[in-house]
Amino acid sequence: MATATARRRLREQPLAATIALTIVGYALVIGTFLLDLPIYPDLTQGQVNLLTHAIAIINAATTVFLAAGWYWIRAGEVEKHRLSMVTAFVLILLFLVVYLTRVGGGGDKLFVGPDPVYYAYLIMLAIHIILSIVAVPVVLYALILGLTHTPAELRNTAHAKIGRIAAGSWILSLVLGVVTYVMLNHIYSYEFGIVIGPLF
Repeated sequence: MATATARRRLREQPLAATIALTIVGYALVIGTFLLDLPIYPDLTQGQVNLLTHAIAIINAATTVFLAAGWYWIRAGEVEKHRLSMVTAFVLILLFLVVYLTRVGGGGDKLFVGPDPVYYAYLIMLAIHIILSIVAVPVVLYALILGLTHTPAELRNTAHAKIGRIAAGSWILSLVLGVVTYVMLNHIYSYEFGIVIGPLF
């Protein structure tokens, strides 16, 4: 009964639900960065490294499911598309848990490399972060519409248009995140510092 009521409310007010969920997500991230929340364990540098690698694996897997979902909808395979997109969203929730644990309990890894590469790294990282922030409400809105409407009903909503924007921005953000991860952890070097905002 409660599930049916929640689904009906989501269906009737997808924008309001999107705004509420976006605020909760932003509050979790901002609270972790700005407040010393006692909910996270203190991590060693080895644990920070392990979580950093886990984040990159989750993001790479999410990218694969997003690309598959894009392919399936273009091929007319609605159920495969839905499964791919829901899986990508579950992975991004897992990412959020791992990421907040790393940030809240560890520290930051600061890029060490030649100046031109450092500035390229910062530009890619900035685009990655901005797209991550912007994608949240767009992804949530597309997901809520997709989960609360039948395929026939979705034709009369903004799901397809919003979904293209959501998937495109999300994929670009994830790819840039993985590229900056590889640069930081495998091509160049890093040093540990105080948390100031990067997602890797």
